[in-house]
Amino acid sequence: MANVWTGAFPWYFAREGTPGTAPVGSFPPNGYGLFDMIGNVWEWTVSPFAAAPTCSCTATAGDTLVALKGGSFLCAGEYCARYRPAARIGLTPDSTAAHVGFRCVRGSSQCQ
Repeated sequence: MANVWTGAFPWYFAREGTPGTAPVGSFPPNGYGLFDMIGNVWEWTVSPFAAAPTCSCTATAGDTLVALKGGSFLCAGEYCARYRPAARIGLTPDSTAAHVGFRCVRGSSQCQ
């Protein structure tokens, strides 16, 4: 359960309301107690992104790309298998879009 496109993209959205971001906690947490690890917005990371040599879908040659992870509310099953935690795309650092964001985190006393 995640905030991804349901219906026939882009013609029909099968859930109530309009497609867009959802508040954190709109869906149950995963087995680790983490919310929204997929869907909602692609999340910026600090990792560089190296696209496969045959992929030119996200930038032009010579652009520096940053990795985004997790898919977004625009990911739909019939064209996008990227709504999973390991999914990643690359965008230039100055890119903006309604389906791109970031995750706020806090430290845990159990993390070393």
